Amino acid sequence: MTQLEDAGSPSPSVSPWATIWLRPRQTIERIVATRPTYLVLPLAMLGMVAGFYTQLAGLGLAGGLGDWRLALGFVAASAVFGLIWLFPSALVLSWVCRLLGGEASARQLRAVIAWSTVPAILGAVVVLVILVLKAAGSSSPVIDASLPWLGAAFGLWTAIVFMLMLGRVERFGFWRTLFAYLLNSVLLAFLIAFSIRTLLFQPFNIPASSMVPTLLVGDYIFVSKYTFGYSRFSLPFSPPLFSGRIFGSEPKRGDVVVFRLPKDVQVDYVKRVVGLPGDRIQMKEGQLYINDAPVKREPIADYVGAACGSETTGKIKRWRETLPDGASYETLDCVDKGFYDNTNVYTVPAGHYFMLGDNRDNSTDSRVLSAVGYIPFANLVGRAEVIFFSRGEAENGAPATVRTERTGTLVR
Repeated sequence: MTQLEDAGSPSPSVSPWATIWLRPRQTIERIVATRPTYLVLPLAMLGMVAGFYTQLAGLGLAGGLGDWRLALGFVAASAVFGLIWLFPSALVLSWVCRLLGGEASARQLRAVIAWSTVPAILGAVVVLVILVLKAAGSSSPVIDASLPWLGAAFGLWTAIVFMLMLGRVERFGFWRTLFAYLLNSVLLAFLIAFSIRTLLFQPFNIPASSMVPTLLVGDYIFVSKYTFGYSRFSLPFSPPLFSGRIFGSEPKRGDVVVFRLPKDVQVDYVKRVVGLPGDRIQMKEGQLYINDAPVKREPIADYVGAACGSETTGKIKRWRETLPDGASYETLDCVDKGFYDNTNVYTVPAGHYFMLGDNRDNSTDSRVLSAVGYIPFANLVGRAEVIFFSRGEAENGAPATVRTERTGTLVR
């Protein structure tokens, strides 16, 4: 007797590229049963590139990839991220599905994740073609307005294909598949946010004027966590899991850093590094001395604003200071003969750093040994990199204003 083939399954001779569009459940079942690793890695990389590119296009930022070097870097970084992310995301999905009674292996789920990106890849190609036609002058306002909707449509298609494939390999019904999808999305979003905040970048806002004119009250900055390596203060809630730093790299003079206050490790400060271990630091007549040599400074146009502990706007002396290492930045001098314009010599201990605020007469920093003092290497959280948002304070009853001109400004 001849056994009949399942009428719902594609013929083994039919390419999965032909069946995935209308029969994704049968396609993934045949793939995981015969070649579960078939094109999984390339599709995972292409899918991440496509997803990021479609999002950029929807936000109107894809034009920034006009330079081939920038485009190549974007593609390479996205592809590497997609390759790396495939494995932890499959493990999380496997854990979620096992809670719901699923039995598919992580290898099978990697195939589901990778092959479900095919609609997203097609969507990115369509968006790219539209943008090329637009650049050639063959576009219209209707097509331009449709780009975000196209991205959403292909994203929805990708989600549907993913759920259909997931339900088939796990033998789930509709509700278990939907719940697994939602729970997995929440856990992955948390994992992504946790990973970025812990390993890459953490946002901070500036509540005080000690770093004016470099940082203004109301600036929001990204701080790179990887620049100086990782300590307990790199982790949320700062658990004492280990001491010192992992993959440590020392800061340079002139770096603007966020650190935990030694007197109260729950408090974050942002200041500029001016003294390295072993340096002798002193202030004379408001001028910074490092190892007995005066730091070069020259007067520039007065700063106009309220940065001296008063809400009154006025002119403030401004200097351009250049450290021996070449770092150059602006400082403010609110008053002549300020309290810390003349100090004793501070000798920076080994493994510690000396911090100053750019607003010299309105900054509690390492000059105040009883409050801040020398900062241990382990207390560094990261280096300030860029201002991603800035909002000015409300004045005279007027609403707060967004300072768009500061968005994207590098912190130097």
